[in-house]
Order: sequence, then structure tokens, then C-alpha cells
Amino acid sequence: MNKTVYVPSYFQPIYKEVTVKVPTGNTKRFLGIIDIDEKIRQKKVIQDGWSDCQIDGERLNEDVGRAIDKLNKDGYEVISITPATSGSWAYKYQQNDINNGNGKGSYGYGYGYSYTEGVLILAKKLDEKDF
Repeated sequence: MNKTVYVPSYFQPIYKEVTVKVPTGNTKRFLGIIDIDEKIRQKKVIQDGWSDCQIDGERLNEDVGRAIDKLNKDGYEVISITPATSGSWAYKYQQNDINNGNGKGSYGYGYGYSYTEGVLILAKKLDEKDF
């Protein structure tokens, strides 16, 4: 008996560096009237979103490894691992939009890319004698 398992991939997180004010635990007197918490500025890296075109290969590798381990524990042998790809594209074309003195010209551009959406793992159930 064969079994397939789909392991999805996830996009890479995007990080950025920001400056934050961090309390030091000390206070200082302001105008001789009130105490203010003393703060210092520190740079900190925070997540700012998710990529729309780059997958997290390390996470996919770990997820595939866990799926294979589970299949092996359940008595299956992996036969194949096949990537499932998706993609996106865009283009722009303007006809007769440029006047260069000799007449009208056109221009255009386009691009496309693909990424691994996940992988399909095909496994075969081992007979009792194969254990």
C-alpha cells in the first residue's frame, strides 16, 4: 500500500533593524521636581513581515525530516520526494506612448518567478518481514 504526504513550505521572515529606548533601571531628577526613568537607545532586529518569493529552506528541511521520520516509524519506506512549485508574473506594455520626433514608440517589460510551494512524499508500506 502506498501513501502520500504533502509538506508545505513557508516564506522566509523579513527582518529590519530599529532603534528602541530601553530602561536602565536608574532614575534621574528632571528640573529638580520629578524623577524620570533613564533610558538608553539600543539597536534591535525585529520581524517586519514575510517574503513573497523566497521560501524558508531550513524550515522546509526540518518539516520534511519530521514527515519522513513519522513515515518510517509507521512502517513506510520513502520512494520519492517531488517538489510542488508555484509562481507569479507581471508585465506592462504601452503602445504608441513615446513620441521621439520620428513617430511614436512603444515599450514593455515582464518578469516571472517560481518557488517551491511544498513537497510530496511518496512512501510504500513495508511488509512485516522487512522489519
